[in-house]
Amino acid sequence: MSDSKTLTGPSTGSKALMDQLSLPLICAPMFLVSDMKLVLAACEQGIIGTFPALNERTSDHFASWLHTLGQKLAKLREQQDYVAPYGINLVVHKSNPRWQADLAHCVNAKVPLVISSLGAAREVVDAVHSYGGLVYHDVASSYHAKKAIDAGVDGVIAVSQGAGGHAGTINPFALVGEIREFYQGTLLLGGSLSRGDDILAAQAMGADLAYLGTRFINCQESNAEAGYQQMLIDAGAHDIIHTPAVSGVPANFMRQSLEQAGFDMSALSKPGEINYGEKLIPENEEARAWKTVWSAGQGVSTIHDSPSMAELVQRLKNEYQNAKDKLAAKTGF
Repeated sequence: MSDSKTLTGPSTGSKALMDQLSLPLICAPMFLVSDMKLVLAACEQGIIGTFPALNERTSDHFASWLHTLGQKLAKLREQQDYVAPYGINLVVHKSNPRWQADLAHCVNAKVPLVISSLGAAREVVDAVHSYGGLVYHDVASSYHAKKAIDAGVDGVIAVSQGAGGHAGTINPFALVGEIREFYQGTLLLGGSLSRGDDILAAQAMGADLAYLGTRFINCQESNAEAGYQQMLIDAGAHDIIHTPAVSGVPANFMRQSLEQAGFDMSALSKPGEINYGEKLIPENEEARAWKTVWSAGQGVSTIHDSPSMAELVQRLKNEYQNAKDKLAAKTGF
């Protein structure tokens, strides 16, 4: 393994990226939820908006999406002084036959940040570095963190217990602490974070950036339907079920949506086949698996409304600053 202990903190590229943010925060990519409207709204408020490449059902559509997004962001930058960069999530796995084509489109568009999942590939890192972009890789264990570091990524996203989507099972304190034993580069933390207090807590634990997904499902700009958003408001942490039954990869879903979709709750521990990409899921099953089975993290417990992105980011900023002030008062620092 590479000697990551020699790193003293975030790379120059990561520091430049973080300097453009109004909060140390990434709006995480969410399948079928993150769309252009959500990404633009996030970037406009000074946080990184991200989008899974697979949200566009073909690689050609994805390329068109990148072109349109670039135009809209350029126009937005003409209207205000700060606009955060954006990122694209690539599923680098054999079950996704189009990831290399999607990567080529990212290179052509010079996507500022590529978030790789389910495979830390040197090919991705080299391609993105060729134009000066950054690659962050999400991991759920120190083993996969080491593989990502060896592949040359610019940052590691620690996806801990309680995260929405394909979550890990390790407590965030343990996961961050274990990764920091051997890695001092850019580290992000995801898992049950939904408030400004949580962002500060992630930094206190050793992360550089917070990685929030579930909280943004209930933004007015998200592509989540009203029923999904209401279920988030009604659900508590005890309603989140971690199971591989939907896609073959263990992920967190709301119990209510699994029941509504007709899943046998007694059989949710049975593994299935990993499915990403339009041709791998039969059309009738795809609707059930991704449109009516709704993912969420344990942070649902503190989600009670559906604000606009502007309202939510301002709330997070206020909570973040208040948490700083309270901590200073308690500790005297």
